[in-house]
Formats: sequence, structure tokens, C-alpha cells
Amino acid sequence: MERQGKYKYLAKNIGLLTLSNFATKLLSFFLVPLYTSILTTADYGTYDLFNTTVGVLIPILTLNVQDGVMRFAMDKKYDRRAIVTVGFRYILIGTAITAAGLGINGIFGFSSLAKTYWIFFLLMFISQALGGMIPYYIRGIDRIADLSVASVIASAVTIGCNILFLVGFKWGLVGYFLANIIGPMIQSLFLAIRAHMFRDTHLLRSYKKESTEMLTYSRPLIANSIAWWVNNASDRYVVVFFCGVAANGIYSVASKIPSILNIFQTIFSQAWTLSAVKDFDPEDKGGFFANTYRAYNCLMTVMCSAIIVGDKILAHFLYAKDFFAAWRYVPWLTIAIVFGALSGYIGGFFTAVKDSKIFAHSTIVGAVTNIILNLIFTPIMGPLGAAIATAICYVEVWAFRLYHSKKYIKLKINLVRDIFSYLILAAQSVVLLIATTDVLLYGFLIAGFLAILVSYFSDIQLLARKVLKRG
Repeated sequence: MERQGKYKYLAKNIGLLTLSNFATKLLSFFLVPLYTSILTTADYGTYDLFNTTVGVLIPILTLNVQDGVMRFAMDKKYDRRAIVTVGFRYILIGTAITAAGLGINGIFGFSSLAKTYWIFFLLMFISQALGGMIPYYIRGIDRIADLSVASVIASAVTIGCNILFLVGFKWGLVGYFLANIIGPMIQSLFLAIRAHMFRDTHLLRSYKKESTEMLTYSRPLIANSIAWWVNNASDRYVVVFFCGVAANGIYSVASKIPSILNIFQTIFSQAWTLSAVKDFDPEDKGGFFANTYRAYNCLMTVMCSAIIVGDKILAHFLYAKDFFAAWRYVPWLTIAIVFGALSGYIGGFFTAVKDSKIFAHSTIVGAVTNIILNLIFTPIMGPLGAAIATAICYVEVWAFRLYHSKKYIKLKINLVRDIFSYLILAAQSVVLLIATTDVLLYGFLIAGFLAILVSYFSDIQLLARKVLKRG
């Protein structure tokens, strides 16, 4: 009964998070043709560059407090008022530093883009900082239903504003900035009110003990967050440097097709962190962790192969004008998501035992590899080299974490079978680039997809039995 309870808890959270992520991710996915037909590649590249830069500043300037907020909110012995107060305090500090930096740039003009769009940069920082910390707190106190409702509201607002500002008002890049700032802000406001976070915030109280413990946990994760940022985003800067802002616009839009897989990855990883902490068992006596890893890996690999098969077909529908060239980068970015997802799964074990240092070690190793390979591959192959470098570094992080997870848990998996399937994914990606005829191309891609299905047949059967039994 206890074992079934573990699956039930995980399935419940996956169901609730599916509602929120379906609305947020999938609906925005269908708006890609709108973005690529209205925005220029340079516009998209500029937005992506701002978004990427904000992404690395947040963990540095807020001391990555959002991870501490979520982990300590899960522990009922801590005062929630202290957790909320510490979280808001460091976001305010980070915002003040960002505003000061933008002011200095306005005087000396180090970046013309930041000087022109400074207000949007500041608002993006506030929106993303709150959009990280507040939902993390909500997950920590296990109010997943509220998070789902808020995500649907935010999705509707974001999409509505995008259509209004881009199509109705024809505001172009400014409209795109505003729409993607307003939506997450609405979500944060809704959740903060629902969870009484403003009422629980007491900025004049020190909460020294809780602050020290939270920062002791979150500080090592600053390096982890920066390293993940390097893995996820540093390639954008390398592409801009060697290929230009317009090429970065094409490269960044390539991530929209892999976002199909990222929807599932996001849903599962959010639910999984809660289960890993709540039900952690170093011996995995009931096989809960091994079974969920097998199912997760099976679904991610099969879906990745399917996306590679349909890549060029989807690109015709989604990518307008100059953006069509993005299809070349899709397979490698999709493979990166697979291994990023598996790395996140294994990372749940380190969260459960509060070993935040292993996060940093594993991700830094991948980040160093990513930078080196980016600098080697991108000048030779352009954005394609950056995509391949990203995929390789995620494989490295996964292998590093899998090896070190043995310290905490006995995870029984069929590694030989898995590596065989991963090699097929790589082969499909290469053939997609070099095949000269559609018959040869799709013959090989479909054969590879079927080979993966056969290799995971036992896992698919097990997963189907679980789903039908639940139904």
C-alpha cells in the first residue's frame, strides 16, 4: 500500500502540473508561426540575448535563494514567514543591484541595446526573479493545484497580450517584451496572494538562523545555476560573436520544436523533486526509483526519436521565412533535453539528501566542456556546432551524476540497452543532415525509431500495464 502511495503521489502531481504546463508550453508552441512571421531574426535574437543574460544574473544577484526557498519550505519544522521573508529580501537586493548597473550603463553606454531597452531588462529581471522564487515556494508547501491554476491564467494573459501587442497594436519587439513580462507577473501576484506570502513577509525581522541555513544550502547551487546557464545559454553568445545577432535569432527559435519534449520534462521533473524528497529510499527496496527512471527514460528517448523523424515537416509549419534553417539544430537540442531531463531525475536524489555540492561539481564539468567545444565547433560549423556542443555537455553531466548517485542509492537500470538507443538518436541526427533523398532519409529515420521501440518494448509494456491498471 505504501508503495502504491508513492506512485499515486507522483501521478497526482504530474496530473496537476500537466494542466499548467500544457497551457503554458503547448499553447505558446503554436504561436511560433506568429512570432517568426512578425518579428525579424534580429528582434528575436535581441530578446533571446536579454532573456539569456537575465537568466544568469538572477542566481548570482539573489544568491540563488529560490532553491533554498523550495527545499526548506518542504521541511515543516521551519517557519514559513522566515522562508518567505528571506526569499523576498534577496530578490529586492538583486533588483537594486540590477537597477544600479543599468544606471551606470546609461551614463557610460557600455551596451547600446541595454541602454535602449533598459526598462524592459529591469522588468524582465523582476518578473523572472519572482517567477522563480514564488512558484518554488508554492511547490515546497505542496500547493500544486494553485500552481496549475496560476499557470493557466499566466498562459492566457501572455498569449492574449502577444496577439494584442503584435497583431493588434503592431508594437513589434516592444510588444513581445511586454507580453512576456506581464504574464509571469500576473502568475506571481496570484500565487503570492493565494499563499498569503505578502502577509507573511516581515522584512524588518532578521531571521538570522533560517537565513544562514538557507544560504548554506543555496550558495553551492549558485555555481550549479551558472553552470546550467552555461550549458543552456552560453552558446547564444558564441553564436552572436561568430555568426551575428540574426543567426542567434534563428538558433534560438530552433528550441521551439524541442520544447514539445521539454513540456514533458518540465512536468515530470517538478513532480519528481517532491517525490524524491518525500519518499527517498537508499536501498530502493520496492523498485520505485528504478521503475520511474526506466519509464521516464523510455518515454523521453522514444519522443526524442519521433521529434527527429518529424523535424523537417514541423519546421515547414512553424518556421517562416529565414527561420526555416533552424531545423538543422533541432535534433541536437532535443537530445540535450533528454540528457538534461535524466540529469535532473538523478539530481532529485542529491536534493533529498541536501548534497547541493554534487550539483555544482557535475554541472561545472559539463559547462567547461560546453565552452571549449563551442569555441572549437562554432567557428567551423556555425550554430550547428553550438547545438552539437550543447548535446555533448549534457551527456557528460548525466554520466557524471549517474556515477556519483551510487553513493546514495542502488539504481538498477539496463545501461547497455540505453546506450544503444542513444547511439541511434545520434545516428538519426547525422543522417538528417547528410541524406540526399527523402526515401533514404525517412527510411533510415523510421527504421531507427522502430529499433528504439523494440529495444524498449518491455518498458513500454510495463508502463502500459501501470496506466491501464490505474484506469
